[in-house]
Amino acid sequence: MEAFRLSHPFMLTTNTFKVPSLCTFSFSTHPRRCFKVEAARTDKNNQPFDAAAFEAERLALDAEARRAMAETADPKAWKWVIRKRIWDTMEARNFANNPRPVHHRIPNFVGAPVAAQKMRELDVFQVAQCVKVNPDSPQKQVRFLTLSDGKKLLTPQPRLRTGFFSVLESSMLTSDTMKEACTSVGVAKHGRPIGLDEKIKVDLIVIGSVAVDPSTGARLGKGEGFAELEYGMLRYMGAIDDSTPVVTSVHDCQLVDDIPVEKLLIHDVPVDIICTPTQVIFTHTTIPKPQGIYWEKLSPEKLGQIRILRELKKRIEQETGKKLPTGPSEKLPPTAQRSRRG
Repeated sequence: MEAFRLSHPFMLTTNTFKVPSLCTFSFSTHPRRCFKVEAARTDKNNQPFDAAAFEAERLALDAEARRAMAETADPKAWKWVIRKRIWDTMEARNFANNPRPVHHRIPNFVGAPVAAQKMRELDVFQVAQCVKVNPDSPQKQVRFLTLSDGKKLLTPQPRLRTGFFSVLESSMLTSDTMKEACTSVGVAKHGRPIGLDEKIKVDLIVIGSVAVDPSTGARLGKGEGFAELEYGMLRYMGAIDDSTPVVTSVHDCQLVDDIPVEKLLIHDVPVDIICTPTQVIFTHTTIPKPQGIYWEKLSPEKLGQIRILRELKKRIEQETGKKLPTGPSEKLPPTAQRSRRG
């Protein structure tokens, strides 16, 4: 399981408390204090990692999340109209590999390894030393190429359910375990968990998409918002900035021209480069990238699903004596808690 020791440095400027990239508010002056967030792997029962049980539980929880998401989604909302069109097209034209159906997933599109190879040939990939890659099926080959090229791979726990990010490097693996390390089970088994205090520089972000507009760089994920939270936490850590390239890989049928930029939210992450099995597109996006964690956009329900955000918010509030803002309540798919194995 993951154990976290939270520590957050803060700065006093007269009576103002400032959290870089997050928020600013006032409180009475008191001596400087700090706390730190660390991740430590623990196993209170000292039991060996059970890969089969881990995978079975992951699949069950993911199925429940997709079912609940289908029940709670507003079919008339503009994002869901576009998502459903793409999902329906990919199913009808057989443009996806397993897992099927693709609805409420980042689709594992046909030709994903070809798109991954195109990404590998990008200058930004060639020079990157640390690459953050989403944990979804279509980017599995990107994760493998990252490791096989001797780069550091940073990947999140699925839905941030059990922890935060894990780091993998080829030096930690053998030729036999490298492919396994590109799966969720492999990350849990071989990865090194990190916390928000980790000193790490991410040179490239690879993100999954359901739909993306090549003319603007506007992107839609599957609707749960975890990619945006991951991006915000990396900004908070100082691991990335506005210049860090964001790349996605999709099937050509996932390219759209009807994502209204003016309706995007402040935390929506645009992409700089799109790789498909047939082409590479530089979007030259002008959409601003998120600057951090937007606490005022996070509902109590979303915070309730993500332990590391809950702990961070609680400790900041305890240290400052002031409550961070919280977003309006929302109805979310119930994300079950994974038992603490491995």
